[in-house]
Amino acid sequence: MSKEEVLLNEEINLKEVRCVSDDGHVYGVMSSREALEIAVREDLDLVLISPNANPPVCKIMDYGKFRYHQEKRKKEAKKKQKQIEIKEIKLSTQIAQNDINYKVKHAIQFLESGKHVRFKVFLKQRELSIPDAGKETLDKIAPMLEEVAIAEKEPKLEGRYLNVLYVPKK
Repeated sequence: MSKEEVLLNEEINLKEVRCVSDDGHVYGVMSSREALEIAVREDLDLVLISPNANPPVCKIMDYGKFRYHQEKRKKEAKKKQKQIEIKEIKLSTQIAQNDINYKVKHAIQFLESGKHVRFKVFLKQRELSIPDAGKETLDKIAPMLEEVAIAEKEPKLEGRYLNVLYVPKK
């Protein structure tokens, strides 16, 4: 049984269950058949809430209404989540200082608008065996960004790229 799967009405085939209603009334311990009869009489559903309890707990409720409110809460939580946008700026080891200044200027704009910025230095052939040239390029960028951003980690070699992620200061 997955996390989303819930046993309802006739699917609950247990010897005895602890039965409660949606408004908090406790019916007590009874057979699942008796609990189902009460649910049918009240024109509601019998839902297995806690199958691992001893005895298992069932609730008499309007399951459709319960699912609707659950989905609504999920959507609200998703709306309140903040999406982090990461902008990538690619560099090479042979980049001129004025090009670095230009790219850092754009990075500062991104960081001030709340985005994260990843600098990627592409390493060609022989540079790949000695990534110090890429590290030197990233070291030129660090002092320019220290007022607006923090490097999340040290530069890391991933494939042919040397990466560093900057996050805005709070």
